[in-house]
Amino acid sequence: MEDATADSRLFLIGSAASQAMSPGLWNPLLEQLGSSWTYEAWDVPAEQAMTRVRGRLLDRDVVAANVTMPHKQWAAGTADSSTDAVQLSGACNLLVRQGRRLHGHNTDITAAAVLLGNRYQRHALLLGAGGAARAALIALDRNVGKVSITDRDPNASGDLLHLALDLGIDAQAVTWQQAQDLASEASLIVNATPIGKGISDGPAWGDGPVAADALVYDFVYAGHVTASIAKAREAGATCVDGWDHLREQAVAMVPLLGLDGAADSLLAESLDGLKSRH
Repeated sequence: MEDATADSRLFLIGSAASQAMSPGLWNPLLEQLGSSWTYEAWDVPAEQAMTRVRGRLLDRDVVAANVTMPHKQWAAGTADSSTDAVQLSGACNLLVRQGRRLHGHNTDITAAAVLLGNRYQRHALLLGAGGAARAALIALDRNVGKVSITDRDPNASGDLLHLALDLGIDAQAVTWQQAQDLASEASLIVNATPIGKGISDGPAWGDGPVAADALVYDFVYAGHVTASIAKAREAGATCVDGWDHLREQAVAMVPLLGLDGAADSLLAESLDGLKSRH
């Protein structure tokens, strides 16, 4: 990687980055690869001015930065260049430094596309309308009959609805209550909210049932089985949890960071170790 030094750094930027498990995944992997890189969490509150953050990411000891809530849209805007996926989604979760420029990627979309496969969805219900929901929407690649979108912030729902319509998808924005009522008929339920991080949290869609043939995609990963995943399993539904997403997102990062191909198998080992500690 150009300009990388012996103490090169990878960052995770987000309002609650220090609570994330990504450093626990990446640092053991980097150590096994014999790399001097370190992966560090950097808490950046939603209201913080981002000029200093961008400036820090251009320093010579920085390799790249993962970006999580609520800064994925900021990352898309601050990137000097970006992939088609970033430009289409308006969200970026990986900024790679190239000299004095930042190149944006969206490995959330890559991971979601792998995990969703080519399965046609008659009705996708998106709970949340941030960067993760955008990734799921684009990963569907029009392989969907209808999409219902909700968020606690109606403006966020409206923005994602416009994106869906621009993509030629039959979509509607609904209230949170309406979304809970629709959960039982959806063939895909995506939890792109933080609901489930707390061990006492209920299913993201409330207490209602889910269809037995549904796919429940929960972006949340935690040291416990989330209520959304537990409820889906009880119904016999197919499940993708946050650990699955974390794995595929990391696999997608390996070539973008120029890491050794052995990193793919080491990632699985590191993820297993991380899960066993939580």
